[in-house]
Amino acid sequence: MTEMTYGTPPPPPPAGDGALRERLLAVRQEVAKAVVGQDAAVSGLLVALLCGGHVLMEGVPGTAKTLLVRTLASSLSVQTRRVQFTPDLMPGDITGSLVIDSSAGELSFREGPIFTNLLLADEINRTPPKTQSALLEAMEEGQVSADGVTRPLPRPFLVAATQNPVEFEGTYPLPEAQLDRFLLKVVLPVPPRDDEVTILTRHAAGFDPRDVAGAGVTAVASGADIEAAQAAAKTVQVSPEVAAYIVDIARATRQSPSLSLGVSPRGATALLRAARAWAWLSGRDFVTPDDVKALAQAALVHRLGLRPEAELEGVDVAQVLASAIASVPVPR
Repeated sequence: MTEMTYGTPPPPPPAGDGALRERLLAVRQEVAKAVVGQDAAVSGLLVALLCGGHVLMEGVPGTAKTLLVRTLASSLSVQTRRVQFTPDLMPGDITGSLVIDSSAGELSFREGPIFTNLLLADEINRTPPKTQSALLEAMEEGQVSADGVTRPLPRPFLVAATQNPVEFEGTYPLPEAQLDRFLLKVVLPVPPRDDEVTILTRHAAGFDPRDVAGAGVTAVASGADIEAAQAAAKTVQVSPEVAAYIVDIARATRQSPSLSLGVSPRGATALLRAARAWAWLSGRDFVTPDDVKALAQAALVHRLGLRPEAELEGVDVAQVLASAIASVPVPR
């Protein structure tokens, strides 16, 4: 299992777009009203919002994956929808389909739940690959094509997908093309003892995870705030040395004897975008090598493929990635 290696960014400076940054960071405080801990996952969702990317969250049942996304949705003034992925779910149940309009006597397109700002794809690996692939065009291009017509999705658009570990019964591993569409993969671990005590104390005091509003979670950022923050994050400077550092990390994975699939140029670009967003959230207008290292595991680990012999030997893909990162000299 792999976790993001960063925590809460330092307080932003008051100048410039500090007020906008503070609104995005306020989401963290709202989420904490319902979710104990899981800072890496919260940070990953914020980074994805700033990048216009998507997040895959993995964890055993009961680690607050769904609650986290529902609470995030309540802290944002955007449209949200949830799809519970099941073995009998069809692609049209997600994207929409043509239906007969009885009044007009003709076919019309009925939008599916993907036409929203924040889509919770719950237990995405419990549905077959055919249905999983219904998200590909939407996640990559922000649009849905049906009956020869391309329909744009609302902006901003984020898919927050949850999944159980692939060794659990009744799951379908996501294909490489689908995994590659996720900007980040974060693992929600079983909480440490102190956090678990806090969780039980909250429940004993009457907390109901089905009632996020009852926990006092309110919307603190709008869709316009997110789009403005996305534009601001794109102005963060990336030096040639840092860009070369990202490329060298990607190339190091391609040369690893344990990997059959290394990081593609798309993966390197995803790491750059994520590091840029993290730098902006941290109150800086430039990316440092530490930003890259902090996001590298979450941005790259799900894009790697182990060789069969490495799998038989029980090699951990996260450790292989860590070794590849460590082998690359850090620019000064």
